[in-house]
Amino acid sequence: MALIAPRVTAGLPAEDAQKLKYALDGSHDITVFVDGTVHRLPPEARDAVVDLLGRFSRGEAVTVSSVEEMLTTSRAAELAGISHTYLRNMTDRGEIPVQYRGTHRRIRLADIMAWLETQKKHSTDSADAAGQNVGPTAS
Repeated sequence: MALIAPRVTAGLPAEDAQKLKYALDGSHDITVFVDGTVHRLPPEARDAVVDLLGRFSRGEAVTVSSVEEMLTTSRAAELAGISHTYLRNMTDRGEIPVQYRGTHRRIRLADIMAWLETQKKHSTDSADAAGQNVGPTAS
């Protein structure tokens, strides 16, 4: 996993932190409004938001960042439904980007998913082209 663009936010002023702490005590129910629309967060997102707010309520500074999922070549090959050797050859040819951790190759999940989408598109295009060439034969 690779760390991406962290954002650091200072702790809340004591009075705001105390109000937030009071609001959070005994409750994990968080309602989110985006452009006036209520959204229910999935449990993982809700837990992350409650954790973030809890840290703010204690006056802590908080760093928020995302993590990119990095796969081993074995896991990436399994996900793509191809052999490990074929995947390694594709990374050698530069068809799929690869990062090295020492001597070990790591592939971003997003890169494998993009490759799979490209394969799906090529497959659909090929099937469409084959369907256009097939038709009734005149006798």
